[in-house]
Amino acid sequence: MKRFKLSRRAFLGGAGAILALPALEMFSPKNAKAEPNDLKRILAFYVPNGIHMPAWTPTTEGDQYALPTILEPLGALREKVLVLSGLANTPARPDGPGDHAAGTAGFLTCRHVVKTEGANIKNGISMDQVAAAHLGQFTRIPSLQLGIDGGSSAGDCDSGYSCAYARNISWASETQPLPKAVNPQVVWDILFGGFDPKATAEEQARQKIYRTSVLDYVLEEANSLNGKLGTTDRRKLDEYMTGINELEKKIQKTDSGPQCTPMNRPPGDLPYPEHVRMMLDLIALSVQCDATRVVSFMLGNAGSGRSYPFLLVNEGHHEISHHQNLDANYEKLTIIDRWEVEQFAYLLGKLQAIDEGNGVSALDSSAVFFSSEIEDGNAHRHTNLPVLVGGSLGGVFKPGRHVVYPDETPLANLFLSMLQGAGVPVTTFGDNGTGPLSNL
Repeated sequence: MKRFKLSRRAFLGGAGAILALPALEMFSPKNAKAEPNDLKRILAFYVPNGIHMPAWTPTTEGDQYALPTILEPLGALREKVLVLSGLANTPARPDGPGDHAAGTAGFLTCRHVVKTEGANIKNGISMDQVAAAHLGQFTRIPSLQLGIDGGSSAGDCDSGYSCAYARNISWASETQPLPKAVNPQVVWDILFGGFDPKATAEEQARQKIYRTSVLDYVLEEANSLNGKLGTTDRRKLDEYMTGINELEKKIQKTDSGPQCTPMNRPPGDLPYPEHVRMMLDLIALSVQCDATRVVSFMLGNAGSGRSYPFLLVNEGHHEISHHQNLDANYEKLTIIDRWEVEQFAYLLGKLQAIDEGNGVSALDSSAVFFSSEIEDGNAHRHTNLPVLVGGSLGGVFKPGRHVVYPDETPLANLFLSMLQGAGVPVTTFGDNGTGPLSNL
């Protein structure tokens, strides 16, 4: 088949500002070698209130460990995930009460934050933003900050700690948290409609009118390419465009257009589980079209009190996390935690399904970090955190294992390994990073 001199980020005609094509064989050099894709991505997945560790931690090390109850949803992707024990984020300990906010603030910064509910907040640059400063040069969007629960960054959210600490895990500087987008329509517009959250209402209206014609145009352009594509490329392009079409239909079911004001839930009657899945679909789509290579996602804000009636758990998560060593609470926490891992596994599965050529998936090219602000919700410990890393970062990591590190090994060292593995020239990180982790 004839090879075209086009780049990985070749665009469909005038829709170039909107949509990048997936990796197709026609974009490969004529004499391309079967070697790992050079794309590197870093994603972070935050869950609140810690984890019930007895039902999380494997009993053996190495590659022959058995998946505990909470980790069972990872079964199909077991060989693509590292389970790491012994890592600690001790700088995230608070001054007095406030473990949830301080732990969340330090989730990706590994910094000890200034305890304040006023404007004098001080944290550090988060790991994802260090990555974005390097990887963002290759994409239209340097990084995405996404989540489920919104809310203002002002005020006291946890024992004298600012809501800026409790509701943001991405920080561009010591004093600048990066608020997350929680409305799927807004995320769609950021990715595919050139939407600017800072635009006026009139500008947003014009953008919305423009957006309605984009999908049809791109589909028409894609159809014009079909005659030039081989069988494999036609299948990839068809799957890609079908996925975009279906996601657009789902998003349009919500009641209103993009909203720029903070929202706790998306507009319309969108149940929580569907909201989560839609946001994860958007993350996967942003990766597939190479709109960004850095994403942070918060499944809830610090100390979330959400209940889970669809799991038959009607009490608030934060309340249950103060389990008081009661078996009934352990059972409910296990149900919630297992569901959270199911969502992580869903995202990994979406990334694994993205074929980037040469037998490499988007998951293979990524490092997807999963953890919480604390270990145990009752003890509020910041040691032996629940940590997963999905993907191999282009062969840098060797997944499929449970690795145990000495107690209080700095979480910052894992972040150094991720950053260096992604080609970011960094040698220190956070308050206590001592160097990249061994045995990854």
